[in-house]
Amino acid sequence: MHNTLKFLREQAGMSQGECATALGVSRQTVISIEKGHFDPRLSLAFRISRLFEVRVDEVFVPEDD
Repeated sequence: MHNTLKFLREQAGMSQGECATALGVSRQTVISIEKGHFDPRLSLAFRISRLFEVRVDEVFVPEDD
């Protein structure tokens, strides 16, 4: 699964730490999601989409085969 978290975060002018604080997670969690090493639970996915005011499917996009 590909994600646009880094793009959305940078567009909002947020650091990884600021993003983590806003989402209620650790900075390491944000880093892991951005690198594609971790797929968050649905509740976190919805918090991300609300934070950046986009749909969940605009944050998490299936990779092409």
